[in-house]
Amino acid sequence: MVLLGECCTYCSLISVFMILQAGIASKWTNDSQRFLLEHFDTIHNSPCNIYYSALPFSPSSSWFHKCYSAELLPMVKVVKGLPAEWGTCSRTVLLDSMTPALSCWNNHIAVGSKPGDIIILNAITGSQISVLYGHTKEVNSLTFLSDGTSLVSGSDDCTVKLWDMQTGGVVKTFSGHTNWVYSVSISADHATIASGSSDDTIRLWGTQTGKCYHVIRQHGAVMNVRFSPIDPQHLISICGNRVWQWDTNGHQIKPPYDGSYIAFSSDSTLSVSCHRETVTVHNSSSGAIVAELYMANNNTHYCCFSPESRLVAVAASSTIYIWDITGSDPHLIETLLGHTNKITSLAFSSPSTLISASGDRSVRFWQIKVPSTGPVMTDPKSTPLTSPIKSITLQTKYNATITTDLDGVVRIWDTTTGLCWVSFQTLATASNRRDAQLINGRLIFVWHADRKIHVWDIEKGELLLEVDSSWPDVEDLRISGDGSRVFCLGAHSIYAWSIKTGEVVGKATIEYSKFPGSLIVDGTKVWAYWPQSKYQGWDFGILGSSPVQLSNIPTLLPNGSMLWDISQTKIKSAVTGEVVFQLPSRFAKPVSVQCDGYYLAAGYDSGEVLILDLNYILLQ
Repeated sequence: MVLLGECCTYCSLISVFMILQAGIASKWTNDSQRFLLEHFDTIHNSPCNIYYSALPFSPSSSWFHKCYSAELLPMVKVVKGLPAEWGTCSRTVLLDSMTPALSCWNNHIAVGSKPGDIIILNAITGSQISVLYGHTKEVNSLTFLSDGTSLVSGSDDCTVKLWDMQTGGVVKTFSGHTNWVYSVSISADHATIASGSSDDTIRLWGTQTGKCYHVIRQHGAVMNVRFSPIDPQHLISICGNRVWQWDTNGHQIKPPYDGSYIAFSSDSTLSVSCHRETVTVHNSSSGAIVAELYMANNNTHYCCFSPESRLVAVAASSTIYIWDITGSDPHLIETLLGHTNKITSLAFSSPSTLISASGDRSVRFWQIKVPSTGPVMTDPKSTPLTSPIKSITLQTKYNATITTDLDGVVRIWDTTTGLCWVSFQTLATASNRRDAQLINGRLIFVWHADRKIHVWDIEKGELLLEVDSSWPDVEDLRISGDGSRVFCLGAHSIYAWSIKTGEVVGKATIEYSKFPGSLIVDGTKVWAYWPQSKYQGWDFGILGSSPVQLSNIPTLLPNGSMLWDISQTKIKSAVTGEVVFQLPSRFAKPVSVQCDGYYLAAGYDSGEVLILDLNYILLQ
């Protein structure tokens, strides 16, 4: 049996999408589309990896999983972490750096980055189309012209730029602000650009002349500015959590009112504003209140309308709430969970697809299912994400995977079944750095808090040791394989502390000290590694001896033919360098991960735990 994706190229994938979108709504078409979206990068970059890095992660109830169950037998087995059904998030695009700036037009998404680049993504697949270079600092705001031919951007480099989307070049640069540009907007006739800045001004620019013809001064940083879709001579701005209204000559039109964000519907008939836990929908012409939406979270900060103005999406911290505002009873229809940091932008790319950007450096594509009957009668806070995982330890010798979370709960999982054997509540609720290991059948837990290293016997519930580290924080800490030492990664050094005495029994100086870093421990060998794929390692050998620097990088794969690239969550052939396995995008950035060649265990900010059986690798 040959799977379609095994011979797909980029062009054929797009063709498949078009066929699926034009076809009938069936189990096969839905599963096929979701499968292609979730695993687009894997299929596009390495089609032959589809059996290793894509199929095993299809939900257990999906048509794909059932149809290809025979092919999955000799492949990766997802012991824990396999979803039962497709989630509401159909695609996650991870970026190295990103800003709150995001704008959509047809099948294009523009996303800002901290170096100053603007990344253009395909709104269907999430794949990168191009990068616009020109700004020298973080891009804070982006907006497409209504015909999509141009893009306007505002940046921390104090400039506004107009881009030609066909060539990717800068048409004009508008200079004059004396501080960061937070927001940009363009008039309906494309003749004027408005920009809001932390220099407490709104500037109006002529797109043809490139000159500023008016400056409106406010009493604080202008966080958001936009032209009214009703009156092209009317400006709306957000300053000091108040909504201000001006004409283009700088005269205030109406008294300000409370609000932290405002958006308009595509037909300009409705506007929506956020203020704490209340979101208010107004008729744009009359100002009459159409609907008031009340959030459980009082940190609402972003909102937008769906193209047909039926839905309002509201971001509150890391959660998205979808409201149906049609009829006399506006109601919540869906709560979207998945981001692990504050959501910074929202935009509908179609009536059923919402795109969000977050401080967790991801862009997510959500499939909105609009019910045909009444509201979903559930409290959005009744099913929160579990506590973020802070460390994970894989101990194949004991058939155990040990996790600790932010709430201080330590759990032992059966590595072959994914079932939780036992859980313990500890005192480590204020620490991000911790480790737990079974040492001769005894569960030892260490954590760093209040400049001290704590060593705890979990089963006895007693503190074995408390040592003053004199550090305000550590980047990582791990227990040695024999249980005799605790290795701590600091700003410039790795220290080894004796668990018995609390004394420093070894120290290695780090040459590459860029944060953040993490530790890999293999017996008495310790490597510090960084996301930039930088490694430094030492063998601490016998207690009391000086550590010896290592020249090799950790493979952690017993047969030596495969290399585990922990910074990119990929497994490569040691001979050819070819990628033979990679984690899907939704699993691609674990907080903590371990791989021993037989199993891979990863923990996530969302609270998820993933355990994979990788025994097939030994047969390669």
